[in-house]
Amino acid sequence: MIHITLGRMRYVNPQEDQLGRDHVGWDPNMDDEALFHANRGCWVLGERAEREQYALLSAEGEVRMAIEIDRLVPVAGGRKAIEGRFLKPGDAVYDAYVGGKPPVGSARNPITYFDSPHGTRMCHCGCGEPVATGWFLIGHDQKALHARVAKVGTVREFIDWFDNTYIEPTAE
Repeated sequence: MIHITLGRMRYVNPQEDQLGRDHVGWDPNMDDEALFHANRGCWVLGERAEREQYALLSAEGEVRMAIEIDRLVPVAGGRKAIEGRFLKPGDAVYDAYVGGKPPVGSARNPITYFDSPHGTRMCHCGCGEPVATGWFLIGHDQKALHARVAKVGTVREFIDWFDNTYIEPTAE
């Protein structure tokens, strides 16, 4: 799970901010909508972030928000913004963390990661086993890949098929 430590609210120039925001950070007068929009990006998120389903926002020693991540979108400077929804009471991750102490100790970097039982997903190979981090259990990525190759035929036939059907994305 991603944990983001916020500072106090500060104003920014919407013409210079990558998401057009006029403020970032936390203020006790913010409602959930304002807190989410002010702080969903622009973060330096490592490779692990791509595998996470949830993020927590903390400020002044308390978890203030839990977010279910739909996807991370790139913004300028190699940074990313979170697209998703903020959770509410009744959601398991919200109930487990919001209003409590942050699940990680203080760190210099505002972005930290931690393993949570709420952050598990099913192995992407289709075996039905839970995975705490990443998309696959160890070795199951190869299992999934080879099962798909076998549907086409041999490795050579798979490569030929791929080379004949794959269309390189164009930069926008």
